[in-house]
Amino acid sequence: MDNNSLIIMVGGSSSRMKKSLATANLDEKTKNIAQKLHKSLIPLGASGRPLLYYLIKNAVEAGYTQVYLITSRQNDGFKDEVGYKDRDNKYQGISVHFAIQHIPEGRNKPLGTADALEQCLNQYPELKDTVFTVCNGDNLYSVDALGDLRKTRSVPNALISYGSSGLKFSDERLAKFALMDISSEGYLKGIVEKPEISKMNKYRDASGELRVSMNIFSFSGKSIYPYLKNCSIHPIRNEKELPEAVRNMVADHPEGMLCYPRSEYIPDLTNAEDIGHFKIE
Repeated sequence: MDNNSLIIMVGGSSSRMKKSLATANLDEKTKNIAQKLHKSLIPLGASGRPLLYYLIKNAVEAGYTQVYLITSRQNDGFKDEVGYKDRDNKYQGISVHFAIQHIPEGRNKPLGTADALEQCLNQYPELKDTVFTVCNGDNLYSVDALGDLRKTRSVPNALISYGSSGLKFSDERLAKFALMDISSEGYLKGIVEKPEISKMNKYRDASGELRVSMNIFSFSGKSIYPYLKNCSIHPIRNEKELPEAVRNMVADHPEGMLCYPRSEYIPDLTNAEDIGHFKIE
């Protein structure tokens, strides 16, 4: 089954980024813009283009024809960038559609990434019958990484496993992501979210690399949807998280998710300091 659709999750509040603005080494104009916009829309570098522009540009080069943006209801900034229609905006020669992550009654923030993807599939039920890629909106994934997830494969689901040395992140920063436990045959066995630094070495593979998940997956809609729907709420973060849905899926299907290894740097906009350091390689 062909994979022509990329779902980009940009429905979060960018709270970590906004909290770090106060102490960031940035000019006041940049801070004011970053305070108002979702981090994927902040103008970057000499071009002034946002990360979202570059991410969709890479998706086009990788062969995707459809992009779905999961946003909050307040998505004027995204519409200013890609178009004002709910569906079928033409942007960089690709069709861009909006899915809204509605906040459940009684909450003041979204219910997490598993909920975001579930709501997207409910709003675009045709995705439940296809294979698609889903990723964060604050990382610039390469053309080749996006292309890997379009490859024909023997199992319905896959993800990119990044070698820690290629990412060029400190151990402290790596500990804020998720490490992967991968079988000798290349299948995902488990994901360890935000591991303790003192225990990270036990997850190194035979080559000495830590294998890091940067939240870029390819799913069969039929495979992942039940696990999104039944994903439990994290007891501390109080959200339904996509890595938890993936953990539950691979527990039931041990050879159901293939890992594509890559070693490369990924421009990342987790903190405000990343704005000034952002580079297109």
